[in-house]
Amino acid sequence: MNSIILLDFLLVFSLNLLFFNWYIAFLFSCSMILSFFAFRLYDPENLQSYNEQLVRAAVGVLFSFVPIFFFYPLFGNTISHYNFLGNFLIASLLIPPFNFLFSKLFTRSVSSKNVLVLGKKEEVEHILEEIEKKTFGKYRFADYLNPSLETLKAHVKEYDLVLITDPDFEDIAKNSGAKNIEYLPNLVERTLKRIPVEVIEKFEEYYKVVFDSVRDDSPAKRILDVFISIVALVVFSPIMLIVAIMIYLEDGRPIIFRQERVGKNEETFTMIKFRSMKKTRTNQPKFADQEKDRILKVGKIIRPFRLDEVLQFVHVLRGEMSVVGPRPEQVDFVKMFKRNIPFYYLRHKVKPGITGWAQLMYKYSSNLEEAKQKLSYDLWYIKNRNILLDLRIVLQTIEAVLWRRGAR
Repeated sequence: MNSIILLDFLLVFSLNLLFFNWYIAFLFSCSMILSFFAFRLYDPENLQSYNEQLVRAAVGVLFSFVPIFFFYPLFGNTISHYNFLGNFLIASLLIPPFNFLFSKLFTRSVSSKNVLVLGKKEEVEHILEEIEKKTFGKYRFADYLNPSLETLKAHVKEYDLVLITDPDFEDIAKNSGAKNIEYLPNLVERTLKRIPVEVIEKFEEYYKVVFDSVRDDSPAKRILDVFISIVALVVFSPIMLIVAIMIYLEDGRPIIFRQERVGKNEETFTMIKFRSMKKTRTNQPKFADQEKDRILKVGKIIRPFRLDEVLQFVHVLRGEMSVVGPRPEQVDFVKMFKRNIPFYYLRHKVKPGITGWAQLMYKYSSNLEEAKQKLSYDLWYIKNRNILLDLRIVLQTIEAVLWRRGAR
């Protein structure tokens, strides 16, 4: 992916030099590549689809013009409408076929690794099949063994990689003479960008150490939270006023909906959002797709674009939430999930967020199994979180909103 991003930048920058001075060409190129990244042009599955490349490149280049307009007064007459048209044509006509062909050639040139799996097939096969599909066959899980040391020594040279899916086989693998050994947690996290509960159960001692060492938010993250929240509240203030008026005209007061949610360290707080449903009370917690009949007309507009949640930037300023983190759940749902989903409590190691890795990578959950799947993405974020990952999630939330990813 990194090589394609670099090549795209060089292509866009070189062509822009035909129109601009180098610094304006650089500005256009950076803005365009960042926008492509935000719209997930470089995700492996999107690189394999020409239609996805075409649509995402066209939408991405249009959004890349937004920051250019902020700098427009600084350049006077240097930038004309022909320059915008030229960049749109570059992005729409050149980038999609270039990325698609390069990705296809790169995928074909990568040789498949023949993998010997140490562990029980029935316990890990579904995870390994997902890895094989996600990596487009880069890993081929040829055989499964529950071996003795002698058996492994006799077969180890036939494979490119030995995969340990159970800690009980670690000593055997190390003493077998295998040159390349991989652990299931490392492979899963690197390829799937999530941590399935089944993997934690197998490597519980390792993950206990990992999650016990989770630290509080860094000063950089707090600065980013405050900055984004202030900007968002200012930018969205006219929209919030319009939404408030629309709710009042359709269904009266209250305009703001309040509900107890579970935050960091399982402490509860009263979360606010624009009310998007009728005032009918329910006796038990329900998933959002079970209450479609209660959604207001204005709710059908604001919910898909998550405008009902913009008030939560207030919680970020208060320190109750972060811009990026696992979504805060209802108290009753948390009790139910903790009873039925192992390690669910780990998601409360950090502040809840307005957006998150799980929201980008998975649909809105409407049952226990989907909540379990979504948890795996939250846990990956908690383990791997840093300021750059947060910036990536913030950028790609734009795509998630426009593509209705996780909309309910």
